[in-house]
Amino acid sequence: MATLARRQGGWIGLIALLLALVIVALLGKTLLQQMGLFPNAAPAGTAARGPGVGLAPTDDTAAAPTPTNAVDRAKSLGQQMQQQAEDLDKKLGDK
Repeated sequence: MATLARRQGGWIGLIALLLALVIVALLGKTLLQQMGLFPNAAPAGTAARGPGVGLAPTDDTAAAPTPTNAVDRAKSLGQQMQQQAEDLDKKLGDK
């Protein structure tokens, strides 16, 4: 009988870990629902919308920034930061 309990001790541990994982998952889901980050869930304190109520129409004509625009913006920001660093260095060097 003692050998039977030893052999099943591993299974009991695995079941306990699985149960703990399920509890953590449910708590995480509840937290995400309360924060409004869980998909298909309304944020806490708001009622679900009815079938006739919709979102405001979006403007699809506005072009999304392309990766090249983002790269150009990043380069100009780097140049601007470099210029500000040089200006600050000049100010501190004059004192």
